[in-house]
Amino acid sequence: MDLSSLLSYCQAELPALLRCLCQAVEIESPSHSKPAVDRMAGFFARQFQRQGARVRLLPHPVAGSALLAEFWSARPAKRSRPLLVLGHLDTVWEIGTLQRMPFRIRAGRAYGPGILDMKSGIVCGLWAVRSLQAAAIKPSAPVRFFLNSDEETGSQAFRREIEREARSARGVLVLEPAAAGGALKTARKGVGEFQIIARGRSSHAGISPESGVNAIVELARQILRLETFTQPRLGLTLNAGVIEGGTRSNVVPEFARVQVDVRIPRLRDAALIERKISGLKPVHPEARLEITGGIHRPPMERRMAAALWRQARELGRELGVKIEEASTGGGSDGNFTAALGVPTLDGLGGVGGGAHARNEHVVIQELPRRAALLAALMATV
Repeated sequence: MDLSSLLSYCQAELPALLRCLCQAVEIESPSHSKPAVDRMAGFFARQFQRQGARVRLLPHPVAGSALLAEFWSARPAKRSRPLLVLGHLDTVWEIGTLQRMPFRIRAGRAYGPGILDMKSGIVCGLWAVRSLQAAAIKPSAPVRFFLNSDEETGSQAFRREIEREARSARGVLVLEPAAAGGALKTARKGVGEFQIIARGRSSHAGISPESGVNAIVELARQILRLETFTQPRLGLTLNAGVIEGGTRSNVVPEFARVQVDVRIPRLRDAALIERKISGLKPVHPEARLEITGGIHRPPMERRMAAALWRQARELGRELGVKIEEASTGGGSDGNFTAALGVPTLDGLGGVGGGAHARNEHVVIQELPRRAALLAALMATV
């Protein structure tokens, strides 16, 4: 396979790729707006159909529609395990953001809400397919795109569908943004969230403080206990991020609540940390604790990405691109597929910076390289 022809095609197609990317960015698609995400799904459905994909929209009563598109479909008698390409249609940006953050090009960068996370990744995936078609290169197995609609809010709507697709796949390529310098993501931490409520007994803080049970004090003691569960050298962290309680300064508070973010590097850490947090006991004999939550996104361990990363590194050398690897504390839908034991490589989308920030951008000259690398992986995995 002549990889240079794939890269040359993608470089020549850069103006068209940018036009498509601009159109995608200008369709705002915040997770919580079903009509907006549905419009985004419809846009990409049309783009994939024009390239000959078999396309199916997956509606949801609350979330936006997900999109399933398959290229190079195999005959039923010769059905082979497809390569799954994962992306998401939703962004963290609310409707109206374009008014203050319009799509724009400046100094070799393209800016706009959702451009890095992750509309550029989807567009690069589309141009990867186009480059293979232009070069008459047919992958040995189908390539299936699954574009989720609520990744930014936890993938509650379509997690089962993602996992079902992954179980029948030979490997998974994730179109999330690259790490710093264009590195591919070979490990991601698992993510959990817990809520701890402390209940005490109210009383007058000046007249009868001894008859009260201070829920805030109880909760503060529990937060100090949580600190002992961390293992920062191993990457296991807990963060008490939101706390509330009490009514007035002269009232002993009967209620206090904390929300705790948990990040775990290894799958086996999930049961350990869930057991420790759920096992917390009140310090004050008359206080009560209510504990809910758990690990909702398993970690993506490096062992599930190692072989695909080595393959991507070799393909990158042929393209004249040095491919590094990185780990990250954030989660993606690749966490779910890797936890099933399916080889998963993440961070194959745009190269840039400012994800979820006002300066969100992609480096334009990197877009053809990412598309060509994706095409090479589609053809060889």
